[in-house]
Amino acid sequence: MKLKDTIHFNWYKQLLILLILLICLFSSIQITNADFSKVFTNSSQVTAFLSRFVHPEFSYFVKLINPMIKTLQMSLLGTTIGVCLAIPVSFLATTTITENRWLSTIFRFFLGLIRTIPTLLLAALFVAVFGIGEATGVLTIAVFTFGMVSQLMFQAIETIDYGPIEAAAAVGATKLQIAVWSVAPQVMSQFASYAFYAFEVNVRASTVLGYVGAGGIGVILNSSLALLKYERVSIIILTILVTVTIVDKLSERVRRSFL
Repeated sequence: MKLKDTIHFNWYKQLLILLILLICLFSSIQITNADFSKVFTNSSQVTAFLSRFVHPEFSYFVKLINPMIKTLQMSLLGTTIGVCLAIPVSFLATTTITENRWLSTIFRFFLGLIRTIPTLLLAALFVAVFGIGEATGVLTIAVFTFGMVSQLMFQAIETIDYGPIEAAAAVGATKLQIAVWSVAPQVMSQFASYAFYAFEVNVRASTVLGYVGAGGIGVILNSSLALLKYERVSIIILTILVTVTIVDKLSERVRRSFL
């Protein structure tokens, strides 16, 4: 190894990169007017918050069971609707089935447009249109799942073995028959894995949809924070954490069984 290839010889390059990063950091602080001294001057508020937050109101847990069940139901129903819509669209978004680049490009652009909308913004828009409630949360989760899973599904379709497709086309099979009998058997295990992964993601996302009125346990969390009931906030967060952990573990085991 030559001297110029060693770290010691290139130390000035590392120093230059560090200086550029520091300049960007301090420039960002100046542009955003970030005042980190407030973090320390409000230490009394932090102490008051933590003194109540570390003492969860366990008696309030009983009232959280029904909202948590509703949150899981929202996630399950929204995921199911989103996946059911994503399956046919994922076939249309790939030239493997359509053999039409323009049609596939249109569907991919549509899916990309949906994925650019943040979940909370999507929920806020639906609340403004359809009103407050669990139905709005289900609709939000369904659209989010549709955009995410469709992308994963059509990418999975493009990695399949083309042999069965060519064999089916040689005997005069239609595009629908090719999709059902030649493509679907190769990707169904991946589709199922994506569906459970989407459910896992949606359980976490649905807990915060209540901030914009989309139902679920997030509504109680938002109201408890607004009323400064930090003991209840603590038990709500613990409930969400335990539920999400259980769902993650179950989903991971199911997804592994399909792979």
